Amino acid sequence: MIWASLEILFAVTTAASALCWIVRQPRVAEIINLAAATIDCLLVGWLLAVTPSSGVRGFGDFLRLGPLGLWVMLCTALVYFLASLHAIGYMRRMHEETAHLNRFYGMFAIFALTLFLAPVENNPGLFWISIELTTIASAFLVAFQRTAETIEAAWKYVVIASAGLSLALLGTILFYWAGTFTLGPSYNMTWSRFAAIAPLANPGLIFFAFLLVLVGFGTKVGLVPMHTWLPDAHSEGPAPVSAMLSGALLNCAMLGIVRFLEILKDTPEHTLAQTALVAMGALSLLVAALFIVRQRLVKRLAAYSSIEHMGIMAMGFGFGGALGVMGALYQMLNHSVTKSAVFFGSGSMMRAYQSKRIAGIRRVLDAFPVAGLLWLASALAITGAPPFGIFWGEITLLQGGMASENRWAVVWTAVLLVVVFIGFLSHFRRMYFGRPPTRTPETAFHWTELAALALAVAATLGLGLWWPASVWAYLRAIAHHLGST
Repeated sequence: MIWASLEILFAVTTAASALCWIVRQPRVAEIINLAAATIDCLLVGWLLAVTPSSGVRGFGDFLRLGPLGLWVMLCTALVYFLASLHAIGYMRRMHEETAHLNRFYGMFAIFALTLFLAPVENNPGLFWISIELTTIASAFLVAFQRTAETIEAAWKYVVIASAGLSLALLGTILFYWAGTFTLGPSYNMTWSRFAAIAPLANPGLIFFAFLLVLVGFGTKVGLVPMHTWLPDAHSEGPAPVSAMLSGALLNCAMLGIVRFLEILKDTPEHTLAQTALVAMGALSLLVAALFIVRQRLVKRLAAYSSIEHMGIMAMGFGFGGALGVMGALYQMLNHSVTKSAVFFGSGSMMRAYQSKRIAGIRRVLDAFPVAGLLWLASALAITGAPPFGIFWGEITLLQGGMASENRWAVVWTAVLLVVVFIGFLSHFRRMYFGRPPTRTPETAFHWTELAALALAVAATLGLGLWWPASVWAYLRAIAHHLGST
């Protein structure tokens, strides 16, 4: 029944993509895509409820359902549903592309399919292929508007992400090569097999391989200094695509780093690998904070916030321990839904005011009392203000940091989070209470845009007010699986 549910998920998403390409009516395509997203969300919830914490292996050594992969799939399913709902109203207002909207939804479903496939790959090589496929699918979505800026952002994304992933591939090959000295020239490559051979392999070789993987997948995560593609791709694509990139794609790439870190958990190099991950996360947080303070464009502000939060997650996984890992995982879920809300509001406001610049958006509450209030709530949530869920994720992983060997990063993070809070909300203060706008904004928002924004804000508020015991137990099982106590 478990594998049947997963097969249905893949079949539904594939069929939705095919049907969207076949039909010519945009209204039909958007309903097909939303229906697929809804079914996928329900199926992932069912899989979370019935899959044991030890995981389920299927299809030989190729696919494996485990708690960590399912958690990433949950984030993807939620963002896919919210983005599909928001896209209905948002994409309808892109009048010049109306004739091609069925292609948008067809590629959107393909992108979701690649994101669902990566977390269940049990073969590190196939996992790498899945991550590369996400690049190909999402690049077309970034360039969907076919302007000079979007095409440039898509090419920059493809070139930098592919270059980084080539390093991740080299690191994977080196891990495999390290195993040949123990298991012979040929063996089945799985995550568990890599973990078994790591304590027996050459320490310098596997640590160098991990550094290549960290840089390679870190490029796709958007960790500094390999982050330069992210602000362009996230800011130039349509808002639903930006939400998928930030709330789903970055998690899948982070999963690659975490799984290779797990491989080293029984080796002396594990502590050094954790320190490398914490250092890269700390640098990412610093750079993101500086750019957030000086930012002038609305969606680039949200994009640099993604770099900030992925840096915080990297530090949580680097801290290790039960609290560090559990805080990072809770941060992952809350960032997915909260950043979706931020991008939904940013995209809708940009279209309403016909401006990408923060200076061009003024007196939001006067023109949009409901949407403006929801967008402001998402801004408060993404900065880590209580009582939203991100606050508890950050508090938990910082508690884990206090018990780690990298507790210096706790003070570093606390200081920079204050900088981010002041800088981010100062921009919103100008947009909400600045001088009157130079042009009258559009006053009509489609109900699906408001519904997606409201659901995302309600989710992060609910996760902040109530952390269910079942979620705590599930995250504790993942932390135990990663070697944390």
